[in-house]
Amino acid sequence: MELEQLRAFLEVARTKSFTAAAHRMFVSHSTVSRAVSSLEAELGVSLIERGNRVFGLTEAGERLLARAPGLLDLADDIADDVRNI
Repeated sequence: MELEQLRAFLEVARTKSFTAAAHRMFVSHSTVSRAVSSLEAELGVSLIERGNRVFGLTEAGERLLARAPGLLDLADDIADDVRNI
């Protein structure tokens, strides 16, 4: 699991849109889609329910949404700490 995959998933979950997530991350729609798909493949679970005009998180997606922000905050804190040495 890579941090950029988590960031992409969180933006999609928060905005409920791959397109909006891509705009917020300043990357292409396909970059966000690939990141989320590769995260799902790595974890072996579906995180997002995809359908016509329907967006939702699966149970696994809800669980990841609850825990991932803390992990990303910790990673940012570690990077800041190391940079400040």
